[in-house]
Amino acid sequence: MSSDPSQPESPSSRLVVTVCTYNERENIARLIPLILEALPQADVLVVDDSSPDGTADVVRTLGRDDARVKLLLRTQKAGLGAATLAGFQWAIDHGYDFVLNMDADFSHHPRHLSAVFGAMRSADVAIGSRYVPGGEILGWSLKRHVMSQGINVYSRVLLGLRARDCSGAFRCYRIAKLREIDFARFRSRGYAFQEEMLYRCARVGCRMVETPITFEDRIVGQSKINLREMLRAVRDLFLLGLDRLRDAPVRVGD
Repeated sequence: MSSDPSQPESPSSRLVVTVCTYNERENIARLIPLILEALPQADVLVVDDSSPDGTADVVRTLGRDDARVKLLLRTQKAGLGAATLAGFQWAIDHGYDFVLNMDADFSHHPRHLSAVFGAMRSADVAIGSRYVPGGEILGWSLKRHVMSQGINVYSRVLLGLRARDCSGAFRCYRIAKLREIDFARFRSRGYAFQEEMLYRCARVGCRMVETPITFEDRIVGQSKINLREMLRAVRDLFLLGLDRLRDAPVRVGD
């Protein structure tokens, strides 16, 4: 095993960083070079839902100069969960060993990439966590803190999850375990997706670890979550909790 903390497996292990975008032209132009600087062994896949601001054009331009930059262009905006699963399926189909998902708006800063990937030494899922010692959130109002903590408690109770941060998207997954998950069974395509992803991972016995990150509210652009999306997430998690009661007990990883 490599002594480099950013290399959890053999040097031949293949990693792709997935970034889902919609109208993130300005952010993605700055983000991709920083990802490649932090994890030079990785490829970067941008999953773009046909952003009208030309996000895909920026990615194509970067990809012409660097073969590590890939683009998966979807024909319509179909939700964050659907875009994330499309990226995961692409990673599976293209023979990667790990997929690391992050947001495009710099709320997940590339300086944390090495730590999140390095945590895969002992895990099948590594979570960049706001809610473990050393983690923090910058730039949020009290209302957003309360909403986030509330949805995390709600998820842990309904779905039996052990993670402190169930709703964050900054995670690395072992592809071998993702192959065991039936993506067609996902109930949520919106903002309950992250909690459902952890639930599905727990059901196939994934070992999970959390590593602290500093979450910084976006500087460029506007958040795409709203009250309607939040209420839909609450509904989806409740229905998923009912599914859990009907199904077999969750397998918990070591």
